[in-house]
Order: sequence, then C-alpha cells, then structure tokens
Amino acid sequence: MTDKKKKPAVDSSRRNFLKQSASALAGYIIVPRFVLGGVSHNGSKYIPPSDLISLGFIGCGKQGKILSNYFLTTNEIRLAAISEVYKDKTELMLKTIKTNQEKNKQPVNNDIGVYNDFRELLARKDIDAVVIATPDHWHAAVAVRAAEAGKDIYCEKPLALTVKEGRAMVNAARKYKRVFQTGSMQRSWPEFRQAVEIIRNGYIGDIKSIKVNVGPPPIVYDLPEQPVPEGLDWNKWLGPNEFKHFNAELAPPVTQDVYPNWRKYKEFGGGQVTDWGAHMFDIAQWALDMDDSGPAEIFAPDAEHPFLTYKYNNGIIMTHEKWEWNNAVLFTGTEGELRIARGKLETSPASIKDKPITDTQKHVYKSENHYKDFLNGMRKRTKPICDVEIGHRTATVCNIGNIAYQVKRSLKWDPKKEKFKDDDEANALLGRPMLNEWAIKI
Repeated sequence: MTDKKKKPAVDSSRRNFLKQSASALAGYIIVPRFVLGGVSHNGSKYIPPSDLISLGFIGCGKQGKILSNYFLTTNEIRLAAISEVYKDKTELMLKTIKTNQEKNKQPVNNDIGVYNDFRELLARKDIDAVVIATPDHWHAAVAVRAAEAGKDIYCEKPLALTVKEGRAMVNAARKYKRVFQTGSMQRSWPEFRQAVEIIRNGYIGDIKSIKVNVGPPPIVYDLPEQPVPEGLDWNKWLGPNEFKHFNAELAPPVTQDVYPNWRKYKEFGGGQVTDWGAHMFDIAQWALDMDDSGPAEIFAPDAEHPFLTYKYNNGIIMTHEKWEWNNAVLFTGTEGELRIARGKLETSPASIKDKPITDTQKHVYKSENHYKDFLNGMRKRTKPICDVEIGHRTATVCNIGNIAYQVKRSLKWDPKKEKFKDDDEANALLGRPMLNEWAIKI
C-alpha cells in the first residue's frame, strides 16, 4: 500500500508573520481619511497630522470662539491649547471647539491644554503660532512675548491700543522673524479687493476726498462697580492696566452671547474709531497705497472743519463723517464715486463697477481666505495680506484721530518718525504706562 503524501507543515514563524501582515493590512484599511490626506466633505484637502500647524488661542471670548471655527474649517491646524482668565469662557470655548470639530468631521482633540496665564502656553515648544483675541489693552503685551517665544502670530484688529505699542509689535515681529497677520479680514473679501483695484487703476479719476462712516471715539470708563463673578481672574483681565473696578459690560457672562463693551472706554479700547475704523480706515489706506505711511495732518472738529479731518501729503482729504451707509467708505474722484461696505459695492457712474481690470493693469495681493493666507505665509515664511506693519499703520490712523479728538486741536503728524510735530502733549498720548509685570519696551 502506497503512503499518502503529507502536506508540508506551516512554519510557526511564517504563520505569525501572515497574521501580523493581515492585521496590519486591516489596520491600514481603517485608517481615517484625515490621516492619509485627500479631500474632506466640504471640498478642502485633508493634511496629514505631521503637517498640521499647531495653534494656541489666547483670549476665548466671543471673537475667540468665532476665530477657532474659522481656523478649524481650514483643515490645516491642530488646536493645541487655549488661555483664558474667565473659567466659564474656557469651558464654553472647549465645548465650541468640540462641536465644530464634530461638525467638520474632524478628530476631536480631548487633550487641549488649558492655561490661566498665557506665558505657560507660550512656553510650549509644540505650538507653532498663537491667535490673540484678547481685549485691545492686552494685544502688545501678548504679541511681543509671543514673538520672543518664537511663535507666529494672528492678532485681532485694531492692532494696538497706542501707536508706540503697535510699533513695538512690528519691531518684535521683525527681530524674531515672525509671520504676523492682522485680523483685518476685509482685505480677503472680494468686494473690497475690487474696490481698491478700481481706485488704484484710476477708474474714478484722481481721489479728492474720502468719507469714513464709523462710530464715535472712546469715553472715560464710568460704569458702576459690580462684584467680580466667580471664576474670573480680574487682575489678569486688567493685565498691564492700572486697576479699574469690574462691571459686566467689560466681561459679560457666557449666558449673554454679545460682544463686550470694553471697546467703548479709552482705558481698554478706542471706541468705534478703532473698532470699526480699523476695518474701514484700513480700506482707505489700502486704496491710497499708504500701507507703509499715513496722513500728515489731523484737524479736530472746529468751525472750519465740521468733522475730524485727515490730510495726506498728496492733498487727499479724509473725514470721519456720517453719510448714508453705516460702517462704510465713500471715495470721491474727479471722474466718479465709489461706495463700499460689507457685501455692497456701488459706483457712479454705475458702469465703472463692471469695467474689467485686465492682467496688464494694477492688481493688489489676492487672498481669498484670511486664515488660510496666514497659514500659507507660515509655511512659505512670507508676509500675509495684512502684515503687522499694515495693521500698525491702520491702527495709527485711528489712534491719532482719537488723540486729536482728545486734545481738541489740529495736529501735524510725521508718518516716518511717528511723532507729532512740536506738540509734547499730543506726543505723550502716543504711549501709556504699563504695569511692571506686563511692561514691554515702547
């Protein structure tokens, strides 16, 4: 009888290799799309985790929450840490981030660092950049330290509470070679870019006058004292400022989904002249190609000048003046007019608006997404559309206007030296005292 042939034994080490290979293959198949790259549900590209930019957020109020979603929607960042001095806002920020990550079908990060003192956030080596969404009186103290810590910076507008603080932010960004985007996002909106290119190409002729309709200058803080709510570190909220008592208008509870009113008071902000003015005076500066300069004279309202008036060296007059559109700019030229507001652009004659701008004509930097533009600048180490110098120059226009309102007289301004000519009182208002712990060189 012939013996049946036996099947060769499978080596145990080979069996284990096959099992491991199968497991590895199965694991590879179920790796989430965001790890492998590709396109997300909203059409944007996924970036592998190793290529994500790590962000820290400093200031988690209403604007901080909004910005966190804008950055998350880029699918280019990892939100690594937050710093906030109001515990309720910290918790709401974390919930908002989680909700937006789930909405955008992104992995939920349950390991976000939380800090009461932003300096601890800056000390983290894994954070590439910070988003500053604090009240204005904090901007310079945070941004200068962020630059020193080697972080790139996105800072809300207006850039600084004073001219000298703004220049300190520029100097720090340059010294430490930081990419710095100012949050004047209208520069990334198509209607404003079109308006600027219409003006720069002379379609309404030579510019004679500009009317900027934004709200009033700030007032001295005059709110009644209220008890500081539990969970708010009021001393850290004040930061570099001298002590002022608490009122909920400055830091509303999270049950009120509103912008706080600290902007109204000169100790913390510049009124609507810097709040909306940082948007609308910015468009005027851009259209006039004055991103590295500014006006040469400021006239406080008087018998000869019914409105706060700026005069540039080229003779162009710009007024802080009400007209039919709110939070808008009216350009008047020798050949027509242009009116611009958010989502609204009109010209006289109307045909000017639809006149094409060819490839051989003047064009400005094109950004279609203010947040992606910042991240792209970080990757390429190039200046974004609203670099720190631009933000500083626009904030300066607003701040020197507020100084003219305060001293109630005309002023001569030197945009190169960034000083008023022969006016010690006005020059003293270009900076402010800052508490020692938070002081920066200005």
